[in-house]
Amino acid sequence: MKTLGISPLDKDATVSIVEDGNVLYAAGEERFSRSKQQDGFPKLALEKALEYTGTRVDEIKTVSYPFLTWENEVKLFTKNIANETAFMKNFETPELRSMIEEAQARVPVRSEAIHGLKNPNEKKEKSFLYNTFYSLAGGASQLSGMAGRKGSNSWAETATKSFQHWQKELEAGLAGFGLQGKIKRMDHHLSHAANSFLTSGFERALCITLDGYGTGLAGSVSEGRDGKIHRLHGIEFPHSLGSLYEQVTSSLGYRPGRHEGKIVGLASYGDPQVLADILLSRIEQTPGNFRIFESNNIFFSRYLASKFPKIDVAAAYQRVLEVVATNFVRHWVKETGIDTVVLSGGVTANVKLNQRIFEIEGVNHIYVYPNMGDGGCGTGAALYHSWPGGTKESIASAYLGPDYSETEIARELDNAGLDFSRPQHLAAEVAQLIHAGKVVARFDGRMEYGPRALGNRSIMYHAREPEVNQWLNKRLGRTEFMPFAPCTLYEARERYFHNIKGAEHTAEFMTITFDCTDEMKQQCPAAVHVDGTARPQLIKREVNPGYYDIIKEYEKLSGIASLINTSFNMHEEPIVCSPADAIRAFLQGNLDYLAIGPFLVGHPDNNAK
Repeated sequence: MKTLGISPLDKDATVSIVEDGNVLYAAGEERFSRSKQQDGFPKLALEKALEYTGTRVDEIKTVSYPFLTWENEVKLFTKNIANETAFMKNFETPELRSMIEEAQARVPVRSEAIHGLKNPNEKKEKSFLYNTFYSLAGGASQLSGMAGRKGSNSWAETATKSFQHWQKELEAGLAGFGLQGKIKRMDHHLSHAANSFLTSGFERALCITLDGYGTGLAGSVSEGRDGKIHRLHGIEFPHSLGSLYEQVTSSLGYRPGRHEGKIVGLASYGDPQVLADILLSRIEQTPGNFRIFESNNIFFSRYLASKFPKIDVAAAYQRVLEVVATNFVRHWVKETGIDTVVLSGGVTANVKLNQRIFEIEGVNHIYVYPNMGDGGCGTGAALYHSWPGGTKESIASAYLGPDYSETEIARELDNAGLDFSRPQHLAAEVAQLIHAGKVVARFDGRMEYGPRALGNRSIMYHAREPEVNQWLNKRLGRTEFMPFAPCTLYEARERYFHNIKGAEHTAEFMTITFDCTDEMKQQCPAAVHVDGTARPQLIKREVNPGYYDIIKEYEKLSGIASLINTSFNMHEEPIVCSPADAIRAFLQGNLDYLAIGPFLVGHPDNNAK
């Protein structure tokens, strides 16, 4: 029998079908609706999942969902708010005026321009208010923005409405498919721990989860052993590193829950020492735990953003995230003696944080679940409820979405009026185009599951040209502070990246950064960030032969075993799913070539160029 997993409906609703601990299919609703991080019941994704896997409704034994009933969730939520009130009364807040003045004196004098900013010391205007921040319909994980403006009763009322709304939508959606009565609910952070541990291939691991909110918690520590998970500790909401990082994302003018990656990139340009002591003074760290004073006070981060350069505010929040999280994990590594860490939860989308965790003394192996945010919780819940026991090999890839036949692809190319060829040696021809400075989009095989494009829905370019970060992002309508990520042949990993042993497998999913070698910096400057790190995807031929062969052929031409890989989508759109999506993004992005299935397509304007 099969288990259906559905991720939380408040954002990035995703469907997974699991059988005997094997993930048969997983894809997010956003890929089909074409609305980024689509919330609500994932009707389109579920229809495609049933069709693709040939699953009948009567074959589904259980529907797993990573939240409790609304009554139980509200009880936990209300209890936590009461505990927060007591904590705030007893916490000795530092005197901030003199600390702010001292911090302002530490702001460096800068003149070198930073792409995407008007000037390197740009601040947010004091009147700034991000209008779309934390709508009440956004779900319980987004309620942290309401602190300080509403009393605990209003908090409880808002939480109740949100949980009731999503529970009603879930039950109605399942009934529409004849799946009512099959739902099994579970603790949210247990689903995070399950997706990371059960897909890691490790017999024993320390499972760390960190996110905004889930079933009363903002994080957890568990021991995974022989296919079973035993919780050791929970971080009570609202002491949430996820909420803290969402605040700075919003305060710097970006969309929380979506643009945290921009803050990670921006932080590398700033000086964390300007403000880090102020932020740390508002966090109580004890062995194996932490509590954040005014953890939900968005106005504090907005105040800092209006007084200090954006890059220094970003740098401080990133540094504090790293310090608090690594102190937390370090304690539990020592306490348990476990040298293997598996990570999940939205905070662990922060690839620089993951590098810092891997650098903790005593951590010898690390694995980050490829869909670490809430979109991966449905898979974790389904794995947990279908696990046969013991340990399985780690997942080989995240290619778990739909694929499309040559006939379907050719039909869409004909419908678009595009000329296309079928090269005998497609990989070699694509490599030659890239070597010659052409931008090539690739669409082939099953769609990637999770937030990263891993070759099957990717845009490729050589990494020799640092300026590509500006002109290609502009072409795609993006404004980024990060370099593009490199896709690198697995066997070349130690040529290009320091201290990668023990993290090779998670690097196959582009979930961690590494310090780059001199060879990487010289050969691939476009894929190396200003801080000397890169977020690679390591690729093996047995995992994706078509993509591997392109990079291998490029290496034959250039001597370089790495290419730029950025997601195949226009700005603020989900990664492409279907051939029609790919063709539209190819034309709108004015890319040079499209390698789609076995076919190669030149842009209609190529001759004009």
